[in-house]
Amino acid sequence: MIEVLQKRRRDFWEQCLKYLRYVLNDHFVLFLLVFLGFLALQYRALLQEVEKHVGLVLLGVGLFSILLLPMGSIATYIERADKHFLLAKEEELKSWVKATSRRSYLVWATFQSIGSLLLFPIFLALKWPVLGFIGYLFLILLGKYLLFQKKEARLLTETGLAWELAIAHEEARKQRILRFFALFTNVKGLSTSVKRRKYLDLFLTWLPKKKSHTWENLYLRSYLRNGELFGLTIRLLLLSVVVLGSVSQGFIAAIMALLFQYLLLFQLTALYQAYDYQYLTRLFPLEQTDKVRGARNLIQTIGAASLFIELIVGMIFLEQKESLLLLLGGTLVLQLFHLPYRLKRLVDE
Repeated sequence: MIEVLQKRRRDFWEQCLKYLRYVLNDHFVLFLLVFLGFLALQYRALLQEVEKHVGLVLLGVGLFSILLLPMGSIATYIERADKHFLLAKEEELKSWVKATSRRSYLVWATFQSIGSLLLFPIFLALKWPVLGFIGYLFLILLGKYLLFQKKEARLLTETGLAWELAIAHEEARKQRILRFFALFTNVKGLSTSVKRRKYLDLFLTWLPKKKSHTWENLYLRSYLRNGELFGLTIRLLLLSVVVLGSVSQGFIAAIMALLFQYLLLFQLTALYQAYDYQYLTRLFPLEQTDKVRGARNLIQTIGAASLFIELIVGMIFLEQKESLLLLLGGTLVLQLFHLPYRLKRLVDE
């Protein structure tokens, strides 16, 4: 049984490594290097003026620590079928969960320590003793340990292994990882949830209920009720707004906002396949070109609305207004040339 679970872990890591090469492509690595250089310059400027903004710096350190603390989860690799086929091995599974809990804690404690070390120059700039920083590291590692112990206690109850919770926990953990890779490439094994949001039904009335707009209506309904795509749009838009409102270098902010536009477009192309499981759509008296046009029109509309908000924020906060031309031009290229190309590839597949 342990060998089966270990094989699942190896297979999942191999899958992640396969997708990682699409994440770390030449363009993204180049952008990442430029972005890290920009962050290093900003960090250096902060260290030079840290004594002028002690309160804000301490608040930032506290928020950074709070964000790092809950990161990480126990990787059990328990699947839904195990509830039936491995029930007789429940005691061994409990030992496996304890072992994976320790392993997961060590992995995430290492990441947290590396992240916390980035704050060490701030401690030095504030003239705090090194022992104070060591004590800070000890406290956050202790907090993460207690958090992992709490997570383990939820999985291992007095009556035995909490099967449903362990299965749901593992499925959610894998989905979070795969959704990150889905920002850069097509990923197998992703599941989506559909939920009606009544407060968004107003948008459904904007499109006329005509034959020529059949696919637009279907895709809009899927977009508004798909928990992943709609939420992703809001998150990427918020990131763009934060970048345009906080980054002083206009061209850097525009490039980052353009990257978020690309990620949004890449994800929204999944709408084209939203109804592939519904074979009755093939009986529609519509051409394949209508389906492609419907997906393209909706994606372009969402992208245009997002761009409009970003341009307004940029006009308010950016000093280099001309940098918005880069955002506008790059988004037009993505919408008018790259989007039809991606949709054509999906049709050919």
